[in-house]
Amino acid sequence: MIKINPLASGSSGNCYHITDGSSGLLIEAGVSISKIKEGLNYRLTEVDGCLISHEHGDHSGAINKLWKNGTEVYMTKGTKQELEVENHRINEINIHGHYNIGSWVMRPLKAEHDAAEPVNFLLWSKATGDKLVYLTDTYYTRYKFHELDYIMIECNYAKDILDENVKVGRVPAVQKNRVIQSHFSLENVKEFLKVNDLEAVKEIWLLHLSDDNSDESRFKKEIQKLTGKPVKIA
Repeated sequence: MIKINPLASGSSGNCYHITDGSSGLLIEAGVSISKIKEGLNYRLTEVDGCLISHEHGDHSGAINKLWKNGTEVYMTKGTKQELEVENHRINEINIHGHYNIGSWVMRPLKAEHDAAEPVNFLLWSKATGDKLVYLTDTYYTRYKFHELDYIMIECNYAKDILDENVKVGRVPAVQKNRVIQSHFSLENVKEFLKVNDLEAVKEIWLLHLSDDNSDESRFKKEIQKLTGKPVKIA
């Protein structure tokens, strides 16, 4: 069984701790190192690695503090260049590779976002046999998956909420275009779930909900109705 602990999720910062009981990983480091340590009950040494999807600060802000604390950090070459980081604990990854991190096998997945070389992650636990996919900051994914056990997926906005916010002037039209071209909508989440194998899924986590353009209770209710699976909001 995989345990998922969202330390932060949203435009102000993203960081998630996952463990299979043998090895722990951080996905993203977009909050302060003090908040990360507190969320881990000050057991940062039990984290085998931190995966960074792209260079934006709400995903990468604490990486220098992490490697200085001895944590191995994984990111693409493009992300590394944008962040201008160089250290032996910064590990370059690419979408053609598979990487062993403790008891985990990680495969980077190409993401569609306004960043240098963004990726998402497919993770398999050698300890439990469970498979987890992490998809965020991408407006769609080209991949289909089989025998997933856990899904962590961005559900940033609903089109009708975003349209109404633009109409009343709460959201600038130019911001709407960026949201649509960079983030997963409720509608796209539903389409993704319809075309993937959900039979073994134990939990679906909805991530990175927009403060202005989402509705937590509605999103949870609609995804549960569609899938019949437990849905949690990060």
